[in-house]
Amino acid sequence: MTTTTTTERPAEMTLSLRAVRPNIVQSIRAFRVNDLQEAAHAAGQHFLYANLGNAQTKQDVLDLIAQQFTFPQHFGKNFDALYDCMTDPLHKSGPQPGFVIVLEQIPANAKFDKEAREQLLDIFRDASDYWGDRKIPFRCFYSFL
Repeated sequence: MTTTTTTERPAEMTLSLRAVRPNIVQSIRAFRVNDLQEAAHAAGQHFLYANLGNAQTKQDVLDLIAQQFTFPQHFGKNFDALYDCMTDPLHKSGPQPGFVIVLEQIPANAKFDKEAREQLLDIFRDASDYWGDRKIPFRCFYSFL
């Protein structure tokens, strides 16, 4: 009988993160949130998680992200401000080890339609490019409600 110890699990997940391009925004698919969190921790990277299941509108989405990512009070609650919070201030705060981000249950309804979803994901794609230019891994995983 083979057993897996808890010390083996994070190392295995770190290896699976290495199999994912370092600067990408992709569907969460086969990954589990807990595994991504453990992998980020094992790799010494920031883990940011937002469950957007209760959001209906763009404002709801931005409010939940700001709350769950613990953005500063002065966050402008628009897509430009979201990009700004995900890039420059973090870069200016010192060396960054990398990011694993999960946006779970992005709404898919008339008030947050396909265009709004693509705009949201484009913000994270642009942030991924920003960090990629600085050789910092930035992986964002998402799912739709």
